[in-house]
Amino acid sequence: MPQREPVSLSPTNSSELVPTRSTDYRNRRMVRSYSLPLTLGVVATGLVFSYLEYFIFLVAPTAQLAAGELAQKIFYFHVPAAYAMYLCGVVCFIASAAYLAGASEGKNAWARAGAECASLFGIIVLMSGPLWAKKAWGVYWTWDPRLTTSLLSVLIYVSIVVLRAFAGDGYAERKFAAAFGVLGTVNLPIIHYSVQKWGGNHPTVIMKGGGGLQHPDMKLALMMGFVAMTMLAALLLLARKRLAMSAARLAELEERALFSGRLED
Repeated sequence: MPQREPVSLSPTNSSELVPTRSTDYRNRRMVRSYSLPLTLGVVATGLVFSYLEYFIFLVAPTAQLAAGELAQKIFYFHVPAAYAMYLCGVVCFIASAAYLAGASEGKNAWARAGAECASLFGIIVLMSGPLWAKKAWGVYWTWDPRLTTSLLSVLIYVSIVVLRAFAGDGYAERKFAAAFGVLGTVNLPIIHYSVQKWGGNHPTVIMKGGGGLQHPDMKLALMMGFVAMTMLAALLLLARKRLAMSAARLAELEERALFSGRLED
């Protein structure tokens, strides 16, 4: 089954490729309507992150030696980044499952955006965690159940990104990437419950049985971290989805132009 049905253009619909004043105005208006919310989102997210950094490093107290002292402040970025990876993974899962049920450009765009954003936040988790672990545990990495399952999920999402980048954008490749996206997200609950089921060195600070955050400012810093990472994840997902849709639309116009003889190979 092909990705898109070839379009046979007659002289009538070939003329649709010629830009008119009304279509040009409509396109400019659409770009402005898309750009304003994105710009506001960038500004709002930047402000939230700026205040978050001020609060973490200048207001929230430093943890005890066993928790890594100053290095513990990585926690306020590390845990929200893991949450953002879960969020993007869920978007990838829903869009991938929907694409397998019925293919469309929108579902494919959301699946692509979810996988790429999950990869980004997963890399942040894997980079920030060892920096904190070195101070708290004395080693950068240990094959802890949660660390191992987190690495597995990140590798799956990175594999999806690499697959989409180098294997083509045909219908079969999209279906395979969507199936891979469903597989990658199935591992996320395993990450969450791995400490409870299999133990390990990974701390359970905010879960049942964990040490908890003793100071109210620590809890507030963590909550603000969740808000900031959620805003960043939503912003990146929307931007990447819009970029994927624009690329698909451009490919469609190029294909139509080729069929009409207006664009040379």
